[in-house]
Amino acid sequence: MHQDIQEFIKKNTDADITKLALQKNPFPEVDWILILNQIEARTKAKEKLPTWFATENVMYPSKISVEQTSSEKTAAYKASLISGQTLIDLTGGFGVDDYYFSKQFKSITHCEINEDLSAIVSHNFKQLEVENCTFFAGDSIHLLEKENQKFDWVYIDPSRRNDSKGKVFMLKDCLPNVPELLDFYFEKSDQILIKTAPLLDISAGLSELKNVKNIHIVALENEVKELLFEIHKNYSGEITLKTANILKEKTETFEFVLGGETSSLSYGLPKKYLYEPNAAIMKSGGFDEVSSTFQIDKLHRHSHLYTSDDLIDFPGRKFEIQKVISYNKNEMKNELANKQANITTRNFPETVENIRKKWKIKNGGNLYCFFTTDLKDNKIVLICTKIN
Repeated sequence: MHQDIQEFIKKNTDADITKLALQKNPFPEVDWILILNQIEARTKAKEKLPTWFATENVMYPSKISVEQTSSEKTAAYKASLISGQTLIDLTGGFGVDDYYFSKQFKSITHCEINEDLSAIVSHNFKQLEVENCTFFAGDSIHLLEKENQKFDWVYIDPSRRNDSKGKVFMLKDCLPNVPELLDFYFEKSDQILIKTAPLLDISAGLSELKNVKNIHIVALENEVKELLFEIHKNYSGEITLKTANILKEKTETFEFVLGGETSSLSYGLPKKYLYEPNAAIMKSGGFDEVSSTFQIDKLHRHSHLYTSDDLIDFPGRKFEIQKVISYNKNEMKNELANKQANITTRNFPETVENIRKKWKIKNGGNLYCFFTTDLKDNKIVLICTKIN
């Protein structure tokens, strides 16, 4: 926290750490590796954690901890989903989620098993002027066992690194083991929010949990970042899947009831416009619901592309179809061979790499080509221009 060291860290943000590591330590009284770690972690925080980056005298944990923490954008979205008087975070980490929860709750309890990390977060929250958060360094189970207090919400982001199994995704293999401890947690709160790996299969999560009311799929710039299972004690009704794709200008949202009716689902041949759902919707599996909700045709049961004659506001990419060709030698030679185009495959037997190599198509340009299958099981190529 010495001012001259802080200035050095700021000055060298974005510097080449490998080159910097070869230099002589200008502060021999402080471990050079610790200073280099602060520089590297601060560089990582520049885009992901702009509030921390802009705040004076912030300390950072390891670069890996910064990489694994929620971004500010996903943390802010998450905090908008719940509110109340009290929340306990059983796996506090670097505290980004709790910073945003602190704006929604009167009191936050941050539990972190790593004492050094707990101390860093406590220090940082003073710099960030968060005054409604208390810190517990140790196993959250111990705190819950001795606390008689009930909380409005329990928040858990289980560690996906297991000492014996390495990186894991199933909730029973994470730490803490939420499925095993769920009844104990329900003694402390009637409402629990669980963050899981984006790779977790939704049906696998549901098989391990009970009383799930909502599942939130959160994507940032069309990349799924986290799944959130919202569970309520004694709840046994329908489960709603809520998707959010956070973009620079807006947040695209779409929701549907799992296993609900999709009576107005329809199929059709390519029309004037083509739609590709965002990554959060793709993760949700609500492909029939997209057709039913937006009253647009699916191209094929397994293609997950949609079409309409009139342009609609759609949560995903939108294109104007310039031409539809059959996938055969003559059509490909006439229209796309040796040209430049962006290629996507949906329900198609060949890979993008193989198509590029076979027809000598360079990447990029203004053409967007979808290699897919239509409702008559014909292999087709949709040659499109993107609508911004």
